[in-house]
Amino acid sequence: MIVRFLAHIISVVFHPLLMVTYMLILLMNINPYIFGFSSISGNFKLVLLVFASTFIIPLFGVLIMKQIGLIQSFQMKDKLERVGPYILTAIFYLWMFINLFNNPTIPRAFSTFLLGSVIGLFITFFINIFLKISAHTVGVGGLVSMVVLTLFNFSYGTFGLSLGSWGIIHISVLTLLIFTILLAGIVGTSRLILKAHTSKEIILGYAVGIFSQIIAFRLLF
Repeated sequence: MIVRFLAHIISVVFHPLLMVTYMLILLMNINPYIFGFSSISGNFKLVLLVFASTFIIPLFGVLIMKQIGLIQSFQMKDKLERVGPYILTAIFYLWMFINLFNNPTIPRAFSTFLLGSVIGLFITFFINIFLKISAHTVGVGGLVSMVVLTLFNFSYGTFGLSLGSWGIIHISVLTLLIFTILLAGIVGTSRLILKAHTSKEIILGYAVGIFSQIIAFRLLF
């Protein structure tokens, strides 16, 4: 019982719609200088904008779909129920990418990771026609890929994390990558515990998330 409860919590905290916001926060902490400031507090409005556009608005759209009966539950156990939410979310993500890509104040690195999320969404939508792929592992797979790409292209190897009155701790990006990989495994395991997906659907999700970010990087760099 406790294990299933924890699996539910993990599934909520690391919901696919939150991944872009997590990517932005990580990139801001690892290398805030590419955003033109020295700490994440320098551009908190961007975090709110991305959070609203990639989580709040799509979530609101799904709530409306639930109210009018287009989906039966938020778990969307049937793959056909996921078609509408995937299309809606992909549209908002694509709109967000176009606006940020054309904004000279937004670093190309973040635009790349956002494009990777868009590509991942469209691939997931296509695969979902035939197989109920795990959107959760698509999300965390993309997060792992994002940290790898950041490690080799947009970081200085370590970064400082402010703990307020406790001071600043310095973290290796490689350590962050190991933690992210472990996190991806925990999320995938949680989906298996909840019997939301099969092992095949979980692994396929990881692959889509990882390679979508690589494709986006190759397109923009």
